[in-house]
Amino acid sequence: MGGGSPEANEVDARLALAVSAAEEAGAVCLRHFRRAGLGVETKGDGSPVTVADREAERSIRAAVERAFPADGLLGEELGEREGRSGFRWIIDPIDGTASFVAGVPLFGTIIGVDRTGPGERARALAGVIHMPALGESVWAARGGGCTYRGPSGERTPARVSTQARLERARFSTTSVDYFRTEDRRRLLLELCGAFGSERGWGDCYGHLLVATGRVECAIDPVLSPWDIAGVVPIIEEAGGRWTDWMGEVDHFSATGVSSNGVLHEGVVALLRGR
Repeated sequence: MGGGSPEANEVDARLALAVSAAEEAGAVCLRHFRRAGLGVETKGDGSPVTVADREAERSIRAAVERAFPADGLLGEELGEREGRSGFRWIIDPIDGTASFVAGVPLFGTIIGVDRTGPGERARALAGVIHMPALGESVWAARGGGCTYRGPSGERTPARVSTQARLERARFSTTSVDYFRTEDRRRLLLELCGAFGSERGWGDCYGHLLVATGRVECAIDPVLSPWDIAGVVPIIEEAGGRWTDWMGEVDHFSATGVSSNGVLHEGVVALLRGR
């Protein structure tokens, strides 16, 4: 978080653990990636889940429980455990399980840390996105900037792009499957017409690309807290903005858009009400 305050030190310690825990979870994922016989189940919402998802989440939770036993935990696969410290870890062990199952390397681990004080709503304070098959990671804590580590292992500050013209900007979204209603189909066509280009670099990788200045915007029509909590501080510390489609910052929203900040209001104007 920067500043050396007690809260900043607490958050920084958790961010350091989040980065290492995400790397360990990534190693778990790679042991299963593109291996024959990977069992795939279908959850109640129709999304896939594998043994790798559950093993990776167990690995993260075990690391947190050893280091910060009073912290809460909320994971996509293993549910919620209440904590006593006010800190909570929000975990997506494999964001992009469909890509993982298909042998496509655009999947990653997202870990976010939020905190709730007396009479306050939860605020996302730190996060990491780790793409194990690509060798890319990005992480941040509020007030401490955002760091990118590429396949070479070199660490550099992560910054969003400075593109200020929507017609020259690029946006990413996970899947056209999320734009199947008539309103959403029209919206997708409007977005494609307004932006210079669009790509399907989806799930958490799209937000990593925003944070590192390679695309200007990532748009998500369907989200859960574990998709968002780790992303918000990363985007903001890289100089961008994250909100839901109504322009609110809430990591329990069902929609989301990250951007380079310059273009944000114009993009939200297109999204609002859809």
